[in-house]
Amino acid sequence: MKNHLSLKVNQKMDSFDLNSYLFSKRKQIDRAIDNIIDQTSNSSVVASAMRHSLMAEGKRIRPILCMSASRAVGGKAEDVIMVSCALEMIHTYSLIHDDLPAMDNDDLRRGKPTCHIAFDEATAILAGDALLTLAFEILSSIELNNINNAFKWLRVINIIAKAAGYKGMIEGQIKDIAAEGNRIGLTDLEEMHALKTGALIEASISTGAILGNGSVEQIEQLDIYAKNIGLAFQVIDDILNVEGDPAVMGKDVGTDQVREKSTYPSILGIEKSKEFAKNLVNNALQALDYFDNKFDPLRAIAHYIIDRKK
Repeated sequence: MKNHLSLKVNQKMDSFDLNSYLFSKRKQIDRAIDNIIDQTSNSSVVASAMRHSLMAEGKRIRPILCMSASRAVGGKAEDVIMVSCALEMIHTYSLIHDDLPAMDNDDLRRGKPTCHIAFDEATAILAGDALLTLAFEILSSIELNNINNAFKWLRVINIIAKAAGYKGMIEGQIKDIAAEGNRIGLTDLEEMHALKTGALIEASISTGAILGNGSVEQIEQLDIYAKNIGLAFQVIDDILNVEGDPAVMGKDVGTDQVREKSTYPSILGIEKSKEFAKNLVNNALQALDYFDNKFDPLRAIAHYIIDRKK
C-alpha cells in the first residue's frame, strides 16, 4: 500500500512547491499576528513577553493547516486568518507554560531564550494566560455583527476550547508529567500524545473545514487525516529529541532521556519509530486519496511532518 499510495500522491503534487507555500502562509500569519498585538497590547512587560514568544520563528503549522483545510474544501484562506492566529496564540501559550521550571524547565525555544528566562517566571505565566484569553477574545468577536454565522462560530469556539482544555491538551500535559520516570505502554503513550499534541492539530483542521463549508464526507476524511498527522508530528518530535541538531531545532536535544520520559524511540527504538511515523502519514494521505489538487497543500504538509529537521 505504501509504494502504491506514494506514487499516486507524488503524481498529484508534481507542480506543488511546498517551500514557497509555507513561506507565503507564514508571512501572512506573521503580519496578521503582528497587527493584532499592535492593536491589543501596550508597552507593558507582559505585552513584551507575549510578543517575545509569539513572534519567534515558529513553524506556524496549526494556522497553516487551518487555512489549508478551508481552501481545500472550497473556502478562502483569508476568511480563517483570525482563527488561525488564535490557534497559534493558544499553541504559543502552551509552549510558554511547558518551558517553565515546574514542567520542562527549558532555556531555549525557537532559537531564543524561553519566556521565563528572557523575563521572569511570573511574567511568563501571565504572558501565557494573556495569550490564551486573547485567543478567545478574537474568536468570540469575529462574527458579533453577523447572526447568520453565529452557530457556526459557536461550534468552532467549542471545538477549540475542548482541544485546549482539561480534556484535551492540558490532560495530555498532565499525563506527560505523570509518566516521567515511569514506563508506560504504547496505548497510553498514543493517548497522551493524541491529547497533548494531536488535539489542537485536529481542531485546526476541523475548524478550517467547517468554516470553509466542507461537506460531511470532506470533514470526516479530514478528521482521519488530522488524527494521523497529529500523532506523526509527535513521533517525529520524539525522534528529533534523540538525533536532531540543536542549532537547527533552536532548542536542546536529549532532554527526554534526562527526564526519563516515555517516548516512541524509548519504547520502539529509532528505526521502528520512523517506520511508525511513515505509516501514520500514509494513513493520512490515503484519507485524501480521492480528493482533487486543492488538497495538495495538506498532502505536502503530511510529507513535511516526517521529513522536517525541527
